Amino acid sequence: METRKVYLDHSATTPVAGEVLEAMTPYFTDMPGNPNSLHRWGREARRGVDEARENVASLIGADAREIVFTGCGSASDNLAIKGAVWADKTGRKHIITSAVEHHAVMDTFKWLGRSGYDVTFLPADEFGMIRPEALRDAIRGDTLLVSVMHANNEVGTINPIEELGAICRERGALFHTDAVQTAGHIPIDVSNLPVDMLTMSAHKMYGPKGIGALYIRRGIKLVPLVHGGGQEYGIRSGTENTAEIVGFGASAILAKKLFEAGEESRVSGLRDKLLDGIESRIPDTFVTGHRTRRLPFHGSVCVKLIEGEGMLLRMDYAGIGVSSGSACTSGSLEPSHVLLAMGLDHATAHGSVRLTLGRDTTDEDIDYVLEKFPPIVEILRKMSPYKGG
Repeated sequence: METRKVYLDHSATTPVAGEVLEAMTPYFTDMPGNPNSLHRWGREARRGVDEARENVASLIGADAREIVFTGCGSASDNLAIKGAVWADKTGRKHIITSAVEHHAVMDTFKWLGRSGYDVTFLPADEFGMIRPEALRDAIRGDTLLVSVMHANNEVGTINPIEELGAICRERGALFHTDAVQTAGHIPIDVSNLPVDMLTMSAHKMYGPKGIGALYIRRGIKLVPLVHGGGQEYGIRSGTENTAEIVGFGASAILAKKLFEAGEESRVSGLRDKLLDGIESRIPDTFVTGHRTRRLPFHGSVCVKLIEGEGMLLRMDYAGIGVSSGSACTSGSLEPSHVLLAMGLDHATAHGSVRLTLGRDTTDEDIDYVLEKFPPIVEILRKMSPYKGG
């Protein structure tokens, strides 16, 4: 009998939606123009790019001219952070981020630290959340930039971005947030959100891989990282990836439809069923991240006495796709830096599993996972050198 397939790794990447692929396809075939060309083929491509920019902007309540397309979320993070600090003319050298950021932000701050900037890493609480009081204690008169993610990719906790941004506004510091995990999944309105820059990525919201976007509030100046033909308002040169930009726009339209259809409520109900079932059926297991202030599709747990990699491989054999810690660093033997920053010990952190749902996840899928996961844990614990106590 064929094994059931249940994909629960949507935080790593989502499948490209059929309607998104349909919107992209003509730009690979019938509409091959360069959007910078003046002939009809170029004008067709330009219309596709412009419409996509409008749709992505509309998703977060921005103006289209505040959206710059990049190659991915990591490229957007780098453009926001490096572009902002290099554009500064005041001589301020203090920059702040958190201890639980995605490596695209954390490693950029570490690199800037080696380049002469004074970097502060804010501590996280036991839920992986950055508390406003931690920022208020750390921010200084010479603080140039603060970057704190909207929601954590490993444990799903949503940060109090409104309060963090308000502190930055009070103190005259720029504020960037990596919203790769939230854009398209929870409502965002930058007209009411005190952020200066915000990162998005299409492949986290049923769009294609290899295309990201950066919201840059009107009036914020950045130094470009890529020089060339002056595309994207001179901030990100290089011929636009028309088909994928169009796909990003289509995924933004889809996100709005999913909001209207109540997808956030549906998927959060399935997530709660999954987490409650895991905790009740598997002893010495606990949910990581905030239980309620978390992404609607995101589940993460630590299973004591065994390692996440073993669970991942056995679940894969059972037809269930999950990740151990962060997918971007799943080849590492080190435990998640996020879980360690939350206060977990190395052995417990090694037992982390992330299960993230999507629009195609069904009630039957969750039942299947709850059937297969407990015996996998039981088998691995019998084999484990670790003992309780």
